[in-house]
Amino acid sequence: MANCIEIDGKKIDFSDRAVMGILNVTPDSFYDGGSYCSEVELRNRIDQILDEGASIIDVGAYSTRPGAPEVSAEEELKRLDLAMELIRRYHPEALVSIDTFRSSVASAINRCFGPVIVNDISGGTMDSAMFDFISNSGLPYIMMHIQGTPENMQNNPKYDNVTARVKEFFQERVSLLNERGFSNLILDPGFGFGKSIAHNYQLLNEMDSLLEFELPLLVGVSRKSMIYKVLGFTPNEALNGTTVLNTIALLRGASILRVHDVKEAVEAVRLVNKIR
Repeated sequence: MANCIEIDGKKIDFSDRAVMGILNVTPDSFYDGGSYCSEVELRNRIDQILDEGASIIDVGAYSTRPGAPEVSAEEELKRLDLAMELIRRYHPEALVSIDTFRSSVASAINRCFGPVIVNDISGGTMDSAMFDFISNSGLPYIMMHIQGTPENMQNNPKYDNVTARVKEFFQERVSLLNERGFSNLILDPGFGFGKSIAHNYQLLNEMDSLLEFELPLLVGVSRKSMIYKVLGFTPNEALNGTTVLNTIALLRGASILRVHDVKEAVEAVRLVNKIR
């Protein structure tokens, strides 16, 4: 089961690597916030993600960029509703993940639109009810590492050894779910979430050590500051750097790439698979 999850009675195998396309329905995400607010814009983006070869659409309605303002659960659900309705209407078989740390939001989406993957940036640390919901529902769960919260995570993050701490976090949190009889998991090291640029590059370089968990690894470095700050420009100019780091991540064991630019990530997957 090292590269598999199960959803709605079906096994999803990531042995040949997969791409997750980002659909932000927020007004303030760091790269494309406010780009997909109308029905036409959302429909076009959904079609683009799938046409370019993504296996998963990741829908997010709560910006988690450093310093982003809090969004109520009601507002988060309101933003998600139209996107989910359009996906289910026009692409009913599409595999969808919901980028939320709230069990109430995940539960409402599952109830209204059917099974989804729950993509939790907090690894269950920001909602004490999340692990109960996940273990009871059986929905696939993406557990991400974060130090702090989106409001304070980039306030001078510190580690003795970032990779060791991420591994400890996963050991602790995965064990809690395993004790509940749950193992339908994907791990995300959380690049940019409570980590300096140096931390991010150490973690990327040592990411293959996370393969010991025998769970799929998701990597999200798309257009992040660990790229554009090193190269000295803006997120808009960070596509080439994203592809470079995505390729390294695949060679270090990533099973899923979470990206804004699906076509380029799919090409990287195809080429790395050719090497393998």
